Order: sequence, then structure tokens, then C-alpha cells
Amino acid sequence: MKNIKTIYLKELKSYFNSPVAYIVIIVFLVIVGWFFTNGFFQSNYATLRSMFDMVPFVFLFFIPAITMRSFSEEKKQGTIELLLTKPVQDYELVVGKFLAALVLTLITLLPTVIYLVAVIYLGSVDPGPIIGGYLGLILMAAVYIGIGILASSLTENQVIAFIVSFVVIFALFMMGKFLVQVSPTLVSAVEYISTDYHYTNISRGVIDSRNLIYYFSMIFLTIFLTKMSLESRKW
Repeated sequence: MKNIKTIYLKELKSYFNSPVAYIVIIVFLVIVGWFFTNGFFQSNYATLRSMFDMVPFVFLFFIPAITMRSFSEEKKQGTIELLLTKPVQDYELVVGKFLAALVLTLITLLPTVIYLVAVIYLGSVDPGPIIGGYLGLILMAAVYIGIGILASSLTENQVIAFIVSFVVIFALFMMGKFLVQVSPTLVSAVEYISTDYHYTNISRGVIDSRNLIYYFSMIFLTIFLTKMSLESRKW
């Protein structure tokens, strides 16, 4: 646990020691803010629905951007081998980097509470969809981060890591939107694999155990596969 904390703090600090984190956060907030205000003025109704609908699309680019360097940079610089020779378990390294990226995402989402305050001030609020919306975003982000660090562990090229994670995340997100083109016998399976399907359910304020099991299973799977990817150097 101590090693995980050390790695987590080191990674989180490294994000803010470069302009990348600040640029990504600012771009994220500008895009989300624009859609929130635009949705408000078009409908003349205070709601966070437009934000909760838009953020998953922003995550398609945001998450790969913050995870592409997780292992790729250290592989390219040759510091990964030095790090792995220290008394640190592979899973500790993976979990530490995962938590740092997740906390950065939470920090990015935190300013959106301003929109929540505005909605509460301007009208009545149903807490169910609000809680579900934020919970869904956090769980979706966690899965995407797992995919991102897995992609980063497979290559020393950050651009390739970005592209691979984007393609996988995009596929998982979009497959639920083309169910009409899927064979009826496969609809349930494709629907269950889709991250957007589970997010949509949770963001409505309906916390179903099946949706939670899906997200936590995907998080565990991506962390496990990243650990296996690091261990493959010993094979």
C-alpha cells in the first residue's frame, strides 16, 4: 500500500509539473461549459442533462490524452526497467498510475459543480439523475483509464498509445448505438459490452447492480491485463 501511495503521488505531481494537465483541463471545461450554457439558452430550462450527455464524448479524447504517457514515456526513456527493479510489485505500479489518472479526472470534473449550483439556484433538481450522472461519469472514466494505461504499456510511442486507446474506447462507446444493425441474437451481448448503455442507465438515477458489476469487472480486467503486459518482459 505504501508503494502504491508513493507511485500515485509521483504520477499526480508529474501531471501538474507539465503544461499538459492544465491544457487538457482547460479545454475540457471550455467544451463542457459551452454545451451547458448553450443547452440552457436554447431550452430556457436549467438542467445538467446536456453536460451529462456531452462529457462521455469529451472523455473519448481526454482520457487517452492523459494516459498515453503512463508507461510509454518511461519505456522510451528506459526508466521503466530501473523502476521495475526496485522493490515494487507490478500491480502496485499499475494501480498507482491508475489512481493518479483517476484523481486527475476527478479534479477536472470538480469545477462542473458550479453548473450544479446554478441549476439548483435557477430551478428544482431531482437528486437521482445528478448523483447517477456523476457516478456514471466516474465509473466510465475509470474503465477508459484502465484501457488507456493498458495501451500505454504495450508501446513506447505515445501517439500509438493514444490511437489504440481511442479506437478501443470509441468502439466500446459506440457499439450500443448501432443495435438496429446487429443480429437479434447478439443484441443483448453487444448492449452489455457497450459502456454507453450502462452509463445511460446509471445517469437516469437507476443504480442497478448489473451496471456496477460491468464497470468494476472492466476496471479489474484492464488493470490485470496491464499487469500481465508488464510481466511479459520476463517471458
